[in-house]
Amino acid sequence: MSLTSGKSGLASGAELDHREIEAFLYEEAAMLDEWRLDDWFALFQEGGSYEVPQAGASDEASSSTNLFYISDNYFRLRHRVERLKKRGNHSEWPRSICSRMIGNVRLLDHDEGVCKVASRFITHRSKNDVTDMFCGHHLYTLSFASGNFKIMAKRTQIDMNTLRPQGRISIIV
Repeated sequence: MSLTSGKSGLASGAELDHREIEAFLYEEAAMLDEWRLDDWFALFQEGGSYEVPQAGASDEASSSTNLFYISDNYFRLRHRVERLKKRGNHSEWPRSICSRMIGNVRLLDHDEGVCKVASRFITHRSKNDVTDMFCGHHLYTLSFASGNFKIMAKRTQIDMNTLRPQGRISIIV
């Protein structure tokens, strides 16, 4: 299904195929499930960002005035990936077993090679005989050039009142 209308939430200008966007998001989830963190980081455009506001925060929350669990610019995100891969990262060594489900992928807006995309997620994390579940939605700003998507910004909104019983986020949700 090609998406070609304007501000109604679909693409304008060049056609984007909804299946290509879904495939990109599914592959991103697989990279994280398979702990291919360098491949995942390579999906980000230089200057990109990754944010996770506190549980229950609004989509409009800003890290300058609100608590965020993660508010990484490109440089900090690179360091996060490097830390997660090290044996000295006790919260994730040995690493958690994760399974991510992505659904309800929607193209919200598209203009001049940049698109806004939303999706719902459920992430199951299993470690030390405990399985936690995180649910929420992702908001992406993606660039599209030369047939490839790059993440300009990713925000993971945790649609829960609290992180209890999990109590922490040590994985990339």
